[in-house]
Amino acid sequence: MTQPPTRVSHRARTILAIASVAVALAAADTYVVVLALTDMMAGVGVTIDALQKATPIISGFLLGYIAMLPLIGRIADLVPRQRVLQLCLAIFIVGSAVTALATDLPVLVGGRVVQGIGGGGLVPATLALVADLWPVGRRGTPLGVVGAVQELGSVVGPALGAAILMVAQWRAIFWLNALAGVVLSVALFVLSRPRHPLRTAQPPPHLRNSEEMAGTGASPTTRRGWFPPAVLTLGLGLLLLAIWAPPALVTSVALGGPFVPLGSSSDVLATPIGVAASVVTLLGLGLVGHAAWPVLRHADLPGAFLLGGALGCVILTFASADPETEVIGPLGYSLLPAAAVLAGLYVWRHRRAAEPLIPRGVVRARVPWALLVSLLTGAALVAVIVGVPLLSRLTVSPDQTIAAFELIKFLIAVPLGAVLGGWLLRWLGDGAVAGAGMALAAVVLLFAGSWGRGSLDSAGGTIGLLLIGLGVGLALAPVNNAALADAPEEAHGTASALVVVARMVGMVVGLAVLTAIGLHRYYQQVAALPDPTDVDALIDAAITQVQTMLLGASVAAALAAIACLALDLRRRGHAVERTSALL
Repeated sequence: MTQPPTRVSHRARTILAIASVAVALAAADTYVVVLALTDMMAGVGVTIDALQKATPIISGFLLGYIAMLPLIGRIADLVPRQRVLQLCLAIFIVGSAVTALATDLPVLVGGRVVQGIGGGGLVPATLALVADLWPVGRRGTPLGVVGAVQELGSVVGPALGAAILMVAQWRAIFWLNALAGVVLSVALFVLSRPRHPLRTAQPPPHLRNSEEMAGTGASPTTRRGWFPPAVLTLGLGLLLLAIWAPPALVTSVALGGPFVPLGSSSDVLATPIGVAASVVTLLGLGLVGHAAWPVLRHADLPGAFLLGGALGCVILTFASADPETEVIGPLGYSLLPAAAVLAGLYVWRHRRAAEPLIPRGVVRARVPWALLVSLLTGAALVAVIVGVPLLSRLTVSPDQTIAAFELIKFLIAVPLGAVLGGWLLRWLGDGAVAGAGMALAAVVLLFAGSWGRGSLDSAGGTIGLLLIGLGVGLALAPVNNAALADAPEEAHGTASALVVVARMVGMVVGLAVLTAIGLHRYYQQVAALPDPTDVDALIDAAITQVQTMLLGASVAAALAAIACLALDLRRRGHAVERTSALL
């Protein structure tokens, strides 16, 4: 197995820094919508009393973020990481532009889905890049930095959104995203074309020294290699123009014809230019797919469809649920069986495919335990993110800004813990660092389960939130480090994607389950009230709901701490890391 150089060049560090900023940008976009949601609804004609219609704005981003991660992680194992980063940034830019121009809900949701696809793919490619550039014993700190900037996005996102909304409309948020994406993409392009190419992981044997890399643009084999992306760019340009529909063109007698609606439809794409844009875009996608097919055929597209579909069904089931009345969304009773069927078909496909989406030998040794820890960490994390602001509005002030400030005490400690956890890996094992962090979080969350009036205002509440965030952060780098160390070198992108998927699924499902349990206790307490109109008693019942969620988070963190023991107990020598890919 080829090991990364012991000394990392300045250019390699610069590329990682740019990739990390891109990860932070995508992470911030996950949270930036929270403050702008009502303005976005108004911008696409959805009234505030139809809030349930806005759910896809959030769940759409999660759908794109999670469902495509396994495929993008696999592609990151087949082509140079920098190209995958540039591809994901390009997708993120397009999604941001579509979202910024949207004037109706379907287009807005579509833009958010595309944003999620691009933003989600940045994480596994960046984590795999760390494994390419740093040797096994020195990955802790850079992995901690990547985990830290990802969590920092949760702090910067709402603050950035609030700052922009003070001086501009909500669309400026997404135009700024697009501009930042362009700057980062150009920087990566410049750094990725040096006189001496940067070392990254070798492609699988069947792609080495092969013109199959031509599908990624690595070594064009035809004089028309520019044509497919040019057609796709033209189609996307026409698509953005159709969505924008500039008033000067729409109202022009000479130039407004392409923007005249077809029939009685009010869809912005149901116009001559919209239809033409759709046709050209689909043609461009087909041409690009054909050009990239020599690589894509090794990525197991049928398997990606099945696994992505199963993940998508799970996300839509829980993310679209109304937490006040239901655990799963209105289509959940149809989506969950569909998810089970798709997952079963993927297992069947995985066993029979010559080159499955998740290569054989990836989910072995410590990798399953790393995925379990990531899943449970996500459940604990989301309970705090939702529960603390709610407790603040109940016991401190109904003001949303004050509630956000209380949450920042927790969020700011997570990236600090991530960096510290990566640094500690120089001397301690993955399980020791992650287990200590999750045990700390579990103990403090157990005490937080009794927080009530005045708790958040106290020094104890502030220290508690900081310790919980520090504990959760400590687990981030060790989990990624264990997965990368025990996965085959040529599957680092896939392993990283699986860790991220596990955590995001843990957040979505954990939120639904813990909220449902908390609401059950809330309704029990309300039903037992002698006077159901007693405001103080109702607030106490709502506080009980939050306490239940935090206790549930404590259980999840404790289970994660126990699972962390396997990260050291099942540790194996790195000399056999390559052999596992052949089993």
